[in-house]
Amino acid sequence: MPQTRHVLDVAAVRAWCSLALEALGRDRAEIDAINVYPVADGDTGTNLYLTVESAHQAVEAVFDGLETAPEPAPPALSDVMRAMAHGALIGARGNSGTILAQLLRGMAQVLADGAHEQDHASGAGPRASASALRLALTRAAEAARAAVAHPVEGTVLTVAAAAATAAQETEGDCGAVARAAYEGACAALDATPGQLPVLRTAGVVDAG
Repeated sequence: MPQTRHVLDVAAVRAWCSLALEALGRDRAEIDAINVYPVADGDTGTNLYLTVESAHQAVEAVFDGLETAPEPAPPALSDVMRAMAHGALIGARGNSGTILAQLLRGMAQVLADGAHEQDHASGAGPRASASALRLALTRAAEAARAAVAHPVEGTVLTVAAAAATAAQETEGDCGAVARAAYEGACAALDATPGQLPVLRTAGVVDAG
């Protein structure tokens, strides 16, 4: 049997938005409860949820607009990526939401800029290549860090950088790159209490 090739196309982006919103809706209270840095205001989970909700709505609006056209067709990857980033930006809540919006903006700058490939044999639409995804994750980490006046290690900035580094060190398709980024992020997240005393004292990882 042929090996399944994991791709990053408009369907994958749409699915990510839906799954991320579902996960944050399920876990937002738990994330709020471990929010101790930079201020223990217990709203990180809620802010992330509202930010992703705005991104999700923007993506769905792109699909809805095309589905009602006389000749329905899937949207372009560039349009979906720009909509997701813009939706997150205008709906960003709090520090965590603002950083997330910058992460998505950084990814969109790469993935909406023609960094894709076309599967002519199957007739599939544009999708991001694994090399483009690696670059997008790096650009995302850089954009988020640049948006923070005084970056602090042991936060989501550290986790995003670790995800990008792990992705850069991985070969394979988009699935392999995404898995490596996920595992790198998890390892970095687990290490955050050792980088910030306030997290170590509270016995939690960074909520962002």
